[in-house]
Amino acid sequence: MTLLTEEQIAEFSDRGYLVIDNIFDPQTDLNPIMEEYLGVLEHLAQDLYAQGKIRSLYADLPFEERLIAIYQDSGKVHGQYFNPSLPADGVKENTPYWAGPAVFQALRHKRLLDVIESIIGGEIYAAPILYTRIKPPEHLTPHDHMGRVQLGKTLIHQDNAGLLPEVDETEMLTAWFPMKDATVDNGCLCVWPRSHHLGLLQHFLDRGRPYIPDEYLKIAGQAVPVPVKRGSVLLMDKRTIHASYANHSQEVRWSFDCRYTPIDQPKVREFFPGFVARSYQHPETELHDPVEWDRGWQEARQRLAKEGTPKFHRWTEYKGN
Repeated sequence: MTLLTEEQIAEFSDRGYLVIDNIFDPQTDLNPIMEEYLGVLEHLAQDLYAQGKIRSLYADLPFEERLIAIYQDSGKVHGQYFNPSLPADGVKENTPYWAGPAVFQALRHKRLLDVIESIIGGEIYAAPILYTRIKPPEHLTPHDHMGRVQLGKTLIHQDNAGLLPEVDETEMLTAWFPMKDATVDNGCLCVWPRSHHLGLLQHFLDRGRPYIPDEYLKIAGQAVPVPVKRGSVLLMDKRTIHASYANHSQEVRWSFDCRYTPIDQPKVREFFPGFVARSYQHPETELHDPVEWDRGWQEARQRLAKEGTPKFHRWTEYKGN
């Protein structure tokens, strides 16, 4: 069932992004995820404490304060513990990730899939490009050896940059949603309206992450901030240029971003386990079991730890002028 109006679909097609309110119920859909991540943070604390990398478990602190304390004590951000997918390279047999049932239910939430169907049709594949971004305020976040914040604002890029040329024509749609209100102050996204009409721009790498240098942005116009309320979702075309602001607030900014493609189009990052989220033609192929989803990630981790991760983008490091 489609959810968007013709006007909303036209706006998305023209501008390359769209915010849809009230997709998730904060209490019944998002709170279970937050409860689930209490256990993830406990697991991180126990691991680091056992390795002598933190002096305390900080068990008496609430989630956000405990996260910040652990990061500061260890001198490192440990975002991979919270990601519902493996990193794109360097996978080991013990690389952490979190593919829990509450996260799985959000990825295949009926209203979210209704929105996705409005854009790409009802045969929907949940692509395995998933991220959880739990960003403390930058002034409370550890820095690297060059003095750069370890988990700061997201670099300016297009999601298409994370794909190889053979899947450039796959209609990949990004769905981004916050666990709490995303504001300019705490680091919401900004987008370049209509930039998806420009095609894929030149990207380079910064610490392994694709980004667009300033000189290639001149044709894209000006960015606009996109605050998103808790329970709402931001949709983006795969070629919409976007980034995030730095978190200058006193609170953690927490968001998920996931991708969806039509089932019959070339799969993105096939070395990771995606799944059929909705199919009217073959409903028996839909995945409904979060345990099976997690098992797919376990098997991928074992395989990639032995074989290594295949090439997944086309870019090189930026050398400047």
